[in-house]
Amino acid sequence: MLFNSLTFVLFFFIVLVLHYSPFSWRIKKSNLLIASYLFYAAWNPPFVILLWISTLVDWHVAKWIFKEQQQHKRRLLLILSLATNLGILGYFKYGEFLLENWQWLMGNLGIVYQVPEWSIILPVGVSFYTFQTMAYSLDIYLKRAKPAKSFLDFSLFVTFFPQLVAGPIVRPTHLIPQFEAPHLASLKQFGWGLGLVILGLFQKVVIADSLLSPAVEAVYGSKEALSFVDAWLGTFAFAGQIFSDFAGYSTTAIGVSLCLGFSLPTNFRFPYAAIGFSDFWRRWHISLSSWLRDYLYIPLGGNQMSNVRNYINLMLTMLLGGLWHGASWNFVIWGGLHGGFLAIERFSRKRWGQLSLTKTPLFSFMLALLTFAAINVTWVFFRAKDFATSSQIITSMFGFAPDNAATPLPTLYIIEVVLVVSLLVSAHWTMRNSTLEETIAKIPSWLLTSIITLMIFTLVITQGTGNAFIYFQF
Repeated sequence: MLFNSLTFVLFFFIVLVLHYSPFSWRIKKSNLLIASYLFYAAWNPPFVILLWISTLVDWHVAKWIFKEQQQHKRRLLLILSLATNLGILGYFKYGEFLLENWQWLMGNLGIVYQVPEWSIILPVGVSFYTFQTMAYSLDIYLKRAKPAKSFLDFSLFVTFFPQLVAGPIVRPTHLIPQFEAPHLASLKQFGWGLGLVILGLFQKVVIADSLLSPAVEAVYGSKEALSFVDAWLGTFAFAGQIFSDFAGYSTTAIGVSLCLGFSLPTNFRFPYAAIGFSDFWRRWHISLSSWLRDYLYIPLGGNQMSNVRNYINLMLTMLLGGLWHGASWNFVIWGGLHGGFLAIERFSRKRWGQLSLTKTPLFSFMLALLTFAAINVTWVFFRAKDFATSSQIITSMFGFAPDNAATPLPTLYIIEVVLVVSLLVSAHWTMRNSTLEETIAKIPSWLLTSIITLMIFTLVITQGTGNAFIYFQF
């Protein structure tokens, strides 16, 4: 079920009616759990079984870990939890990728190996909820938290429908306590929630799908070598599209949750105003970057090891972060580029420190533009369907396009991309040291009402194509 569908509007209305009816808190939580299963089953009902497996295994394993005193038994129980979750993730998401690479390896060794036909469908959101349930077992193993008191609360934590399929990846210590006591939104919270839903859908339907997607498809769907300008503009368009699409989902999820009286963590903080890649990852997909930091980078030793080991840990974390996004070498390259940029940035700071020049507004702005340009280079590998396409576009972006290069972008698309992306980056830069709440508080009520009305109007006339959110494939 898509947020940007009339089906969801009806579904959400029924959920709100039941949530604000005079039932007991336990019944309301049961209603939310049932609604979450229905929300997920709308894609493919049998995959609800995977949710049940993760829920049952981690609920029991976490309790056993908490009671167990012998470290080796605690470790074995943790391995059981990780093996279950990573096994589900690995089989459905990486099975075909591993088979294809095994065939390639055997072929290079002179061994003929025919890969069996792979017809397994990828369960939507599997990367998100497996990471979420693993965090529960890991927190209890690391003695950061205690097991949930109620199986109902834990089940709702695993399946809570607003963020189930594309995040934010919520920590158990953040969401489970909210289910323990009755939560209903105040009038102000409900208004904020609806406002965020409108903003999120506007980002997805109007900006990502209507204004930027056509230019992205024209460039990345081209089978010919592209001109320098078209390659960059198509990639700028994708930068705007992927942000508006994913931030649109997160914003909508946070808004839906707020209407129900629950809070979800912020997942984006104006990332295209980042000054450097470490700053970018403090602003982009925050719930994933913090998860990788806390459950992978720090356990590997983080920055407490030697310089060489520190760089290895950093690179390994980002490579796995890239692979988390998809079973493709393009995603591995994307993660590797981010790891390399982060390592270069860290080396520079250790070697030369924080230069006084970097504190000046002009130099900071230039660094932000350089960061944005480098991020766009990495986006090529994220968006391209294969390595041949990404190589072709990168070649054009670095000025090596042939004289007869294709120019698939019509004038209207060029104007849309330049205008929308310029406004987007300018907005990020203007609000980089602020929050959405602080920014909105400064807007006169008449202007805010006009903006919301305009967003609703454009949503209605655009109607959208019913496109799934990009991150559903992860």
